[in-house]
Amino acid sequence: MALVTCTTTDGIAQVRLARPDKLNALTLPLLDELVATASALRRDKTLRAVVIAGEGDSFCAGLDFATVLKKPGQVAKAFTPRPWRGTNTFQEACWAWRRVPVPVIAAVHGHCLGGGVQIALAADFRFATADSTWSVLEGKWGIIPDMSGVQALSELVGIDTAKRLTMTAEMLTGEQARDLGLVTELVTGPDADPVAAATAFAHELAERSPDALAAAKRLFNDTWHRSPRRTFARERIEQAFLLFGANTKIAREAAFKRIAPDYQPRQR
Repeated sequence: MALVTCTTTDGIAQVRLARPDKLNALTLPLLDELVATASALRRDKTLRAVVIAGEGDSFCAGLDFATVLKKPGQVAKAFTPRPWRGTNTFQEACWAWRRVPVPVIAAVHGHCLGGGVQIALAADFRFATADSTWSVLEGKWGIIPDMSGVQALSELVGIDTAKRLTMTAEMLTGEQARDLGLVTELVTGPDADPVAAATAFAHELAERSPDALAAAKRLFNDTWHRSPRRTFARERIEQAFLLFGANTKIAREAAFKRIAPDYQPRQR
């Protein structure tokens, strides 16, 4: 039985953590499936966006310690980084979504704890309900976030806030997480549906050139907190590819004619 499911319609991939009876708590096989799913989506040139969410009552309640620690040998193997990627299995389960060259949107409800927070923070955007529960929960268990969460936190909040969240493991509501900068958009109301909101945003993004979206994602991810000189150089490189690209021409002509663009598959 799949622990991660993926269906794609109109270029929008719907990825689900599919262990609802355990609040989508993470196991080693589930982490492997996250990596494999992201890798497969990365190769799909027709892909336009990804929405990742959890089935059942939660997004993800973090690591399933009781299950994972039964197999210390497998944990040791999963903890070992791959030299060609610079990440181990725990880290790649999150960071792989940074490598997917389309916008990735996390739709969060219920619990978003520990590793779940790190998966959500690896997305480009996070839509969440006001009553969702967020916590860098590793501190409760005497450990630290080690699934790329420190890097993600450094991009979203100040260092004092990152330290506080990591050291205290305090619980936050979705509204508090939004106020700190962890949540992009709060989905409110009695029928709040973050998946529907995230999917609507994905379709909005799909109206733009897939090559421009991919270039923007690469540019920001690769230059954030880097020197202006490096950023300027990367801007020039990305723009040089875009200026004479087929999808740029399609976007330009559609804008002039005031019609909906019909893009070709992503080039890079």
